[in-house]
Amino acid sequence: MWTYSQTTFQKNDIVLNGNRFMTGNGYFGYRGTLEEFGKAEQTACILNGVYDQFEDRWREPVNAPNGLSTKVSFCGQELSALSSPVISHEQTLDLYAAVHRRKTTFECGQARISVQAERFASQDEPHLLCMKYAVTCSEGGQLVIRTGVDSEVWDINGPHLREITQEQDGDWLVVRATTGELGTEVVVCEQVDFPALSPSAEGLRTEGFRELRFPAEPGREYVFFKYVSIFTSLDTPGESPDQAAISLARQSSRAGYEKLKEAHADRWSIIWNSCDTEIDGDDEAQFAVRYSLYQLQLTAPRHSDSVSISARGLSGQVYKGAVFWDTEMYMTPVFALTDPRVARNLILYRHRTLDGARRKAREYGFRGAFYAWESQETGDDACTDFNVNDVLTNRPLRTHFRDKQIHLSADIVHAIRQYFEWTGDMSVLLDGAAEVAVECARFLYSYACYKMDKARYELQDVVGPDEYHERVHNNAYTNRMSKCALETALEMLKIVQDRFPTEYRELESRLGFAGEMDRWWEMNDGLYLAQPEPESGIIPQFDGYLSLEDVTVKDLKSRMLHPNEYLGGGSGLATTTQVLKQADVVLMLSLFRDDFPMEVKKRNWAYYEARTEHGSSLSACAYAMLAAHAGSPDLAYPYFMKTATVDLTGASKQFVGDLYIGGTHPAANGGAWMTVVFGFAGLTLKGEKICLSPNLPSHWSSLAFRFQWKGQTYSVRITSDDIRVSSDIDNLQDACFEFADCGASMCCPGQSVQWKRDELPDTTDITLLLTKEQCEPPEHSLHSFA
Repeated sequence: MWTYSQTTFQKNDIVLNGNRFMTGNGYFGYRGTLEEFGKAEQTACILNGVYDQFEDRWREPVNAPNGLSTKVSFCGQELSALSSPVISHEQTLDLYAAVHRRKTTFECGQARISVQAERFASQDEPHLLCMKYAVTCSEGGQLVIRTGVDSEVWDINGPHLREITQEQDGDWLVVRATTGELGTEVVVCEQVDFPALSPSAEGLRTEGFRELRFPAEPGREYVFFKYVSIFTSLDTPGESPDQAAISLARQSSRAGYEKLKEAHADRWSIIWNSCDTEIDGDDEAQFAVRYSLYQLQLTAPRHSDSVSISARGLSGQVYKGAVFWDTEMYMTPVFALTDPRVARNLILYRHRTLDGARRKAREYGFRGAFYAWESQETGDDACTDFNVNDVLTNRPLRTHFRDKQIHLSADIVHAIRQYFEWTGDMSVLLDGAAEVAVECARFLYSYACYKMDKARYELQDVVGPDEYHERVHNNAYTNRMSKCALETALEMLKIVQDRFPTEYRELESRLGFAGEMDRWWEMNDGLYLAQPEPESGIIPQFDGYLSLEDVTVKDLKSRMLHPNEYLGGGSGLATTTQVLKQADVVLMLSLFRDDFPMEVKKRNWAYYEARTEHGSSLSACAYAMLAAHAGSPDLAYPYFMKTATVDLTGASKQFVGDLYIGGTHPAANGGAWMTVVFGFAGLTLKGEKICLSPNLPSHWSSLAFRFQWKGQTYSVRITSDDIRVSSDIDNLQDACFEFADCGASMCCPGQSVQWKRDELPDTTDITLLLTKEQCEPPEHSLHSFA
């Protein structure tokens, strides 16, 4: 269950397969295209954190020249899966070792030419991309191998690379380029080893490429290895990146391909040991979760805290390569419990971009930190006021993602709280997290208004997670998350004051927040939080929501004049109805599940699901987690599978208006793991207790996973008969576990605790409210309702 493969070649799948067969290491991502492909097939090596703006187009990440470009000709005929007769083709992705392979046999007259290639983006050395390439001919004939660094780069809003030059010396070849906006140098160096070429081979050099011509012997395999190093001037401040790139390529060649691959695989083995989930009884779900984790892990910035994970990972330039709230809500929690170093980097990225958030707050007349809806390397907002075009008029639509989605600042503080509580890492407070929390609290207070007639604070004129309804008052999610942010900021300041008084005085002196804290407490205590309606139990998504036209999603879409018509904005079809884009109230209930009675959660799940378009890949997992928590895992299952397979099926929205939004979905990838662990396993971390309340899908025979909590590692196995938790032998302290409502037990290092199923109370089912008449789950091996 570790290999994804395709055994046919379909031209229509080239772009989608570029996403499916991704490799990467957090520093760069390499799309899963074939070696003979170029910019027309969206071949790309996407650099994390390197941005450029060309003319007045959107600013986006830079794609480096392609160091793996390779083309083969036999007897004058160039071989390509696009244009040559293909006898057989297989493309595979080894998830465990993070290695991409292809094997294609071409028909060339009477000859059969077999091409095999293997590549990996080194997890051991983030600047390194390696490839092994082999050609075998069934008949003798003139063979030409052309390989090098292709500087014809695919861009959406480019070109971004200028002043492109090449240099060749012996076995290595260097392509240099400079970005137009900031003058960032991008250097790609490749070294090629041909260990067993024909003695009659002729070598030719062209710009950025080397070409080898020789008579091929029938049945003989011709193999070469490529070592591609990628550096920018951001990696070598004050120095040219040339020498670093050349040095790494040479070192890699000396080390050899197999040794480098082994070191890379060892790193991935460590990653899998920390995050893998094992599902028995459902091979499809098992693979889907592992695939989701693979896609998430290849984007993880283990090498730096100056970059983060963008909404489309490292699969391309969509969404301007920007970092959204997705990172804090659906990715940081996964890493906080599986690889806290990555979660820490994601948190500190927000500190590094704090000045950009301050500038944005001042731009709109507020104090504190108003974080960018689309954040790049400085934290300044890349989002425009006209982010979507009307496909009917071809005119830009005014949207309010940039200026009204204030919940992002609160989301960031919520993520800091989770990280701090789950890891116990106090150093992150001193390294910037406390400062971020202070500035976010300061912003939320400056944005709020106090209603004298109602004696309460309100957050008016906002956009919630739904996004189709703009400029609303008191979005339930936004208000609840803002209260959490205020509480967190105040509690963190108390911790810093008590434990690090010197650092606290320095922080207060620099930020001057002492006179504001009482006002934050006042807003925290007096902030309006929407309550369930007395009769229905429904929490209004925002003021006036329940008075909007109540129409089904199907009926609303029947009014559309164009399939890509945007439903939100100032005049979108959804804006005057109760139809929403994605989980909003349901997401709030999932995040703050202990704050609401189960009956309220059930009623709101059913009500809002029937009115949710699921127009975002972030939506389904929120519904899955809440349904599993409420005791209907079989109802949660199709939402979970929709999330976990989004990058395999390609069944996600590809356009908003005329804006292409395709690519991978790291937030959904994280959401799949969260559904398994927080939903089906029912893991919650409360104070000093670890709680489990599992509700597995009926066809799963067992679920196993590992997680880290406050520096200790635990393994969980849930079956139909029992629940077992083991504390790793290297753990340094006992842990208190609580299973459902059966009381708590201590688990010592190297030991296990076990509960028999017949000792656990039955989980209350929610079929009374979650029925097929009320909601239609997404189609995917649909199981009967619980």
